[in-house]
Amino acid sequence: MKAETYPFVVRPLPYEYDALLPVLDAELMTFHHDKHYKTYVDNLNAALADYPEIQKMSLTELLINIDYLPAAIQGPVRNNGGGVYNHELYFDSMRSPVGQDPAGALAEALNRDFGSYRQWKEKMKQAAVGVFGSGWAWLVSDKSGVLSIVQTPNQNVPDLKDYIPLFLVDVWEHAYYLQYQNRRADYVEGWFGLINWRKAGKRYEEGLQA
Repeated sequence: MKAETYPFVVRPLPYEYDALLPVLDAELMTFHHDKHYKTYVDNLNAALADYPEIQKMSLTELLINIDYLPAAIQGPVRNNGGGVYNHELYFDSMRSPVGQDPAGALAEALNRDFGSYRQWKEKMKQAAVGVFGSGWAWLVSDKSGVLSIVQTPNQNVPDLKDYIPLFLVDVWEHAYYLQYQNRRADYVEGWFGLINWRKAGKRYEEGLQA
């Protein structure tokens, strides 16, 4: 994702609101993007409004350096900055369900590190469904290209100094409840068909070159 600094803006969806049907419908995507995600952007900007020296930092820099920020904004940046980062990656990691599979170096890494795509999918689903309360399940790579699955609670992010996020699934109830109610497992199963493997593969290969 392109680096940006304060004031952060609401990025438009990279597709139409109904592009993810039948897995995610337009009503759900409208509420998720226009209400929930926008609130995180607004709250992050409000938290940084009185700190001009901090406003020069990118979103990633803010999240990496939370422990060095003024104490009064560490919590707001963790919660709202994480909410912005996570949602932007989540929305950008999906596309219309038209049939796309892992390919290239990322496909090889999935087989190497999980045994097969099927085994990875089982573990990823377990991680997503198993998040207690609200949070996320991520596929990440370390700097040497080794893949792993990470869970984070609330709007926390993995250690961005050590890991390159490839994509993630939102398991906050607002991500699926309008359509799936309490059937989180059904939502996650449908989400697998939305993964934009081309973008994930590009992030993986760029991470190996960094």
